[in-house]
Amino acid sequence: MGIFIVVNNPKNWSFNIPGVNVISAKNYLIDQSYSQIKGAKIFNLSRSYSYQSIGYYVSLLAIARGHKVMPDVPTIQDMKSQAVVRIIGEDLEKLVEENLKDLSGEKFSLNIYFGKSVDKKYEKLSLQLFNMFPAPLLKASFAKNSGKWAFQNISPMPSNEIVPEEKLFVEESAKKYFSGRKFSVPKRNVAPYDMAILINPDEKDAAPSDEKALAKFEKAAEKLGFNVEFITKDDYNKIAEFDALFIRETTKVNHHTFRFSQRAAAEGLVVIDDPISILRCSNKVYLAELLKMQEIPAPKTIILHQDNVNSVIDELGFPCILKQPDSSFSLGVVKVNTKKEFLEKMEQLINTSDLIVAQEFLPTEFDWRVGILDKEPLYVCKYFMARKHWQIMNWKEDGNNRYGKYEVMVPEMAPRQVIRTALKAANLIGDGLYGVDLKQIGKKCYIIEINDNPSIDAGVEDKILKDKLYKTIMESFLRRVREKKEGSH
Repeated sequence: MGIFIVVNNPKNWSFNIPGVNVISAKNYLIDQSYSQIKGAKIFNLSRSYSYQSIGYYVSLLAIARGHKVMPDVPTIQDMKSQAVVRIIGEDLEKLVEENLKDLSGEKFSLNIYFGKSVDKKYEKLSLQLFNMFPAPLLKASFAKNSGKWAFQNISPMPSNEIVPEEKLFVEESAKKYFSGRKFSVPKRNVAPYDMAILINPDEKDAAPSDEKALAKFEKAAEKLGFNVEFITKDDYNKIAEFDALFIRETTKVNHHTFRFSQRAAAEGLVVIDDPISILRCSNKVYLAELLKMQEIPAPKTIILHQDNVNSVIDELGFPCILKQPDSSFSLGVVKVNTKKEFLEKMEQLINTSDLIVAQEFLPTEFDWRVGILDKEPLYVCKYFMARKHWQIMNWKEDGNNRYGKYEVMVPEMAPRQVIRTALKAANLIGDGLYGVDLKQIGKKCYIIEINDNPSIDAGVEDKILKDKLYKTIMESFLRRVREKKEGSH
């Protein structure tokens, strides 16, 4: 394994970065000895990345050789896509305005060196852009539009365009970047595969797994031959360094978790949750239509918009449930008891989405949760309603009062109708890790939702299976990674 900086002409490279080999783009392409190097990391600083140029082929062949390359071809293509740039611009709108509001003039360029800016004021903005467009050297352009600054475009910067007075800063930034632990000696040389687990340290009650469960996932993965690294949203640029990505942060489509999943899938990683599962599970409008089309029982559900308010009220009556399409962990889900309350809550929710899910209220003592992996039931929980509340979680309470009681069992102990209905619903989504929530009234089961990122906390979902639960999930990762590796040969 080695770290290589690829430039057009190494004679023009004037930086001293220990442990890094500087080679010409032409040599990398024609010298077959480079293709024999396993696990090489390639930093492509060619003058041009245009289609079928030498710089383009460096990134393309690096992928074919199994090397980790920056920028890779998807990143190069993303930079050229105005649609992608526009979406990223919308995501960064607030940060851009905060950073540039005091600037005079109508245009501004920002040089980004390994995720850093010479001006510390732009450090956060630089890191965000580096995470979204992982390339060693970047030039981002901004323009003032109707009095507000906006992100316009971004492009890789060849080494010959580095501003002379910033060369020392570039060298120091590169040294710090390459001295990071993913570029030093691997912490576990014997492990054949690398796994990233995406977490959000600021997520507390809403996190899919607590710290003890995360530690158990790590231990199970390491026993099976994975190097494990916990990453956060600031590590987007590292994705290509791994073989698998396990997302243990609450997922949303318009969110960095979805971008991580998309990027991992594009890089050929095994990823749970995969982007298709996130897309399908995250939107309750989609799920409602899917269940209806497949004739899978669910509470009576109507897609609510500004023009059908009265008919929805007449058909569902009160109480009923209103759901924000991308709600999770009971947030964005409200029960309304009167027409006045219905209209008030609808107005609040409609500000965030043109469509809202309206659903009949089915009171039960508990909800079923069936954990499913690889289209097979993994665990089953009964989640009882929180004290004096209609949901299993009451966000208005603190501590233990926030949650209802729970019972855990092996799938064989649950009613067959519960398992059958859960599997029928989850199998429409994919073969990933899902948590299917159901209500049971008599012998009939109703799908409430399908979660692509189900809760797995130590002492709760693992109460019966214990460490076997974590091992089973990691065995699925291992099987998938091996199948990908074998399929690529």
